[in-house]
Amino acid sequence: MSATGAPQVPAPLDQHVWPTSADLTPAGELVLAGLPATDLARDFGTPAFVMDEKHFRDRARLFRDSFTEAFAAVGAEVDVYYAGKSFLSVAVARWAREEGLRVDTCTGGELAVALRAGVPGAEIGLHGNNKSDAEISRAIEAGVGRVVVDSFAEIDRVAELARDAGRDSSTRVPVMVRVTTGIHAGGHEFISTAHEDQKFGVSLTGGQALAALRAVLDHPELELLGAHTHIGSQIQDAAAFEANARKMLALRADLETETGYLLPELDLGGGYGIAYVPSETPIDVAALARDLAGAVGAVCAELGTTVPRISIEPGRSVVGSTTVTLYTVGVVKPVTLDDGSVRTYVSVDGGMSDNIRPALYGAEYTARLANRSGSAETVRARVVGKHCESGDIVISDIELPSDVTPGDLLAVPATGAYGRSMASNYNHVLRPPVVAVADGAARVIVRRETEDDLLALDVG
Repeated sequence: MSATGAPQVPAPLDQHVWPTSADLTPAGELVLAGLPATDLARDFGTPAFVMDEKHFRDRARLFRDSFTEAFAAVGAEVDVYYAGKSFLSVAVARWAREEGLRVDTCTGGELAVALRAGVPGAEIGLHGNNKSDAEISRAIEAGVGRVVVDSFAEIDRVAELARDAGRDSSTRVPVMVRVTTGIHAGGHEFISTAHEDQKFGVSLTGGQALAALRAVLDHPELELLGAHTHIGSQIQDAAAFEANARKMLALRADLETETGYLLPELDLGGGYGIAYVPSETPIDVAALARDLAGAVGAVCAELGTTVPRISIEPGRSVVGSTTVTLYTVGVVKPVTLDDGSVRTYVSVDGGMSDNIRPALYGAEYTARLANRSGSAETVRARVVGKHCESGDIVISDIELPSDVTPGDLLAVPATGAYGRSMASNYNHVLRPPVVAVADGAARVIVRRETEDDLLALDVG
């Protein structure tokens, strides 16, 4: 803590956490794509998600180019599917497609958004552990490029719905089987998705995944496109992805040995980590692509098989760092703790309804004043929301300027993934807008909810 309350020279932004267009004025005001935070707050209100469009497009191209180049070196083609669950809107789906990405969806709602954006069905995937008949039928009608089946029962259901839609051996529905490989990665248990005791996929254990692949081959209405796996989210270690790829390639070889059918494609999922706080380092996309391609090439050579077409599904790692949430500070309350120390509670006009991750996963974020530098002296602070929950915490522990006051703007970076997409109306709070910024201009791509929206659902 500094010994003076004088205004400080603004500390530089950690660019691996903030959008690439983010900058500071000499007075310490945050600027995004050339637009001052105070202007954005005035024009669009707070809380608001402010998304850097160029940053999104750059990240999409980085994945497309890095993986295309790396896998070309081992003789494989790659499809990059933007994982819509991280955040999906009509504009974002269009940006993804314009930058050469396909779109992965996991519900009928996400599928509807991708179709509304004009993404061709053949460039869309549908997965999920409990798809409804209506969702599967909609996907078949739209001609999606893949339906990722999650269980033995679903294989039969997709085949039946394919027959109902008039599909046969000449117009087969392309499917992949989701496989759980036993690789535990992704930090918190709730975002680790390839260990055995969880709801997704068919396990490798006891030959179950192999049997599921054979079951698809037994249905003439279905085209066995490949096998799919996803081991978790926010993974920083490339070794986990390589180990997972080895298991999937071995499964592919076992199926060929048993049936003579060589899967044309493997989907190796996503879950590539980003930086939420300055101490974290985002995964190196180009290095990851090279390491993964090298591992796939080496294993295929060992097994004596050709290299399959590869697909990946980055979502958070494309959109996460593109977005900053702007809040307005309300109540600032020093609280004396049992040990005599003081923590300053800084309440903002959003909270767990626009960012549930801290409450759900214990996720960490950083923040800074967005309208000015503030004093050089700092206080130990906790940033909290306005909801009627003691667990409504945005940032559990952070140093903020000691002169933080009601009316200040607070900016929280790296909120592009699982912020607006997991937002709720808890306490009947209205969900914030998403505002895209680029080249000194801003436009709303998802509008703020209104009380009319809220009340329209309540039929009395």
